[in-house]
Amino acid sequence: MQKQNWRDALAQTRRATFGRLATLLGQTDLTDEYWDELESTLVQADLGIQTVTYLLGELQQIASSEGITCGSDLKDALRRLLIERIPKAEFAIDSGPPQVIVLVGVNGSGKTTIAARLARQYQLENKKVILAAADTYRAAAGEQLEAWGKRLNVDVIHGQPGSDPGAVVYDAAQAALARNADTLIIDTSGRMHTSHNLMAELKKICRVAGKVIPHAPHLTYLVLDATTGQNGLSQARAFADQIGIQGIILAKLDSSARGGVGFAVTAELNLPIIYVGLGEHLEDIAPFEPEAYVDGLLEVN
Repeated sequence: MQKQNWRDALAQTRRATFGRLATLLGQTDLTDEYWDELESTLVQADLGIQTVTYLLGELQQIASSEGITCGSDLKDALRRLLIERIPKAEFAIDSGPPQVIVLVGVNGSGKTTIAARLARQYQLENKKVILAAADTYRAAAGEQLEAWGKRLNVDVIHGQPGSDPGAVVYDAAQAALARNADTLIIDTSGRMHTSHNLMAELKKICRVAGKVIPHAPHLTYLVLDATTGQNGLSQARAFADQIGIQGIILAKLDSSARGGVGFAVTAELNLPIIYVGLGEHLEDIAPFEPEAYVDGLLEVN
């Protein structure tokens, strides 16, 4: 994705919080008050306390060792530190197709739309995709996924509202094998992440998939709504502790004034961001690019 698109998508976050950095990274003396204000600004940008503490310590050390006395000379260092802070996605799928991807996250995070957008991405790679509507507790979720499936000409496996989501996943996994699908994407329920029953249900879904397709699920992605800010971090902790997550999909980034939360989540859990959801259209999903993300926040050309 082009840098201009990243800048456009991150405009709200930049204006609301990161925009304050423009003054601090200008012709400003590095006084004690400066460091206090920089810390406050970074905290308000939803980077998370752990990341902010790290950044302040490193920037102060750089300023001291290099004799920097002006904020404008810290911008390059801040950019580099932010990019280095984002973990890279490094995992491989050992087994052959079908590859099974499970999407988890709370209600309203955008999982169903992300499932359709991922299906479209895989279609562009000439892969055959099947979608599983395992959120049987919200009738609208199944209907929405069915509508996406018709639009994409992708098979959608679903059950009756209120039916066992494990049975849906079993049928979907069998269908993926029988129809020689390359990828099976499973959309799950998003009832509150604090619910023990939800976590038990998600574990069951993963076990069922693994009984039909060896080593499934191969990837489990947590879909986070970027507009939730630090609330997203508590969600990420709960799912990572209970389910095991390989990566994050940051949805609704273009609508957020809290896009810096990506740093908080990746730093806290050492999880990479895999994709970002941008805009309202089916094609508005992109592989995560750390440098473009940071430059979009800092408005670096």
